[in-house]
Amino acid sequence: MSNRLLQICMVFGSASLLSFGGGSAIVPELQLQTVHDYGWLTSRQFADSFAITQVTPGPSTLLVTLLGYRADGLAGALLATVAMIVPASVLVGVVTMLWLRTGHARWHVALERGIAPIAVGLVVASGIIIARTVDHGVSAWAVTLAAGLVLGVTKLNPLAVVCAGGVIGLLLNSV
Repeated sequence: MSNRLLQICMVFGSASLLSFGGGSAIVPELQLQTVHDYGWLTSRQFADSFAITQVTPGPSTLLVTLLGYRADGLAGALLATVAMIVPASVLVGVVTMLWLRTGHARWHVALERGIAPIAVGLVVASGIIIARTVDHGVSAWAVTLAAGLVLGVTKLNPLAVVCAGGVIGLLLNSV
């Protein structure tokens, strides 16, 4: 196994264990590792990969597959995907068996209350990482903040908000 494929295993295998909170929770770590630590992608390529996987149907692990592909072709894509799925699946299986065996222990509630803010923080951090990568001006930041506010206080379809933000961004850039 090549050195890069081993690195892919390590990056995505360890990220897999941090993914409680969903795939978006690990975006900052993936960006740090793939862009800054290993240099497999540029910040722009990472942001583009993230954008592509957000508009395609399917699980958020598509980002992992695309990052692995950009790092080392088809072998990288397959290995990154497997490395992302297997450790988390094993951990979930073990924790589920322990959870079911311990019934309604007091530590269940404490664990749930402790993990929830961490998961929220990881998701917020991923949004900040992506925004810093693609927003390069006051108008872009304004559109991003407005979209976040609209999504936070309404029940509008996120796709409609993204489309509106894109149109506003195009209009602002054409002026």
